[in-house]
Amino acid sequence: MAALGVGRSTIREVISQFQALGVVESRKGSGNYLLKPISRRTIHMPLSLDTGNLRDALLQTLQVRRGLECEAGMVAAQMRTTEDLGIIETRLEEMERVHHAKGASGPEDLAFHLAVYDATHNPLFRQLLEQMRETFERFWSHPFERFDFARRSFPFHRTLFNAIAAQDAEAARCETLKILQIVEEDIKEMSA
Repeated sequence: MAALGVGRSTIREVISQFQALGVVESRKGSGNYLLKPISRRTIHMPLSLDTGNLRDALLQTLQVRRGLECEAGMVAAQMRTTEDLGIIETRLEEMERVHHAKGASGPEDLAFHLAVYDATHNPLFRQLLEQMRETFERFWSHPFERFDFARRSFPFHRTLFNAIAAQDAEAARCETLKILQIVEEDIKEMSA
């Protein structure tokens, strides 16, 4: 603090602002941790969306996700390595196991999609889509208090994997669209 010429209250305020931006996490008794890399060359792009009307906010988010996720699926199909494919398959198998056991697989679904984003080898896909999902993290844990939200999309995760495995970018786009169409239908139906 002395080296920077600032007091404790200034440091606390900066940490508070970084927490609000999702850049820093404070862990009681442990300290403060960076969640995202920061340097002079880093550009931070926080997202904000008025959730006063949750249905509209979800549909607006889905419009953006549709473009990003379709492109991510296509790029993953083109750029994936054998190692990437193994990770995606492992995540898919875990998702299928949990889905068959519990009827829902939210965290496992997220892990599957994050593995697809990582297979693009473009960190912006994961960062943007993860940030959009984090915005609605509380919602996605129990969408509309329903455990069957987007359940009909489950089989299309296997066909998305198959398209990525075959390096068929157009098929990956089509399978992603099928998943997101079901999400859109469920948002509209369950929020009515």
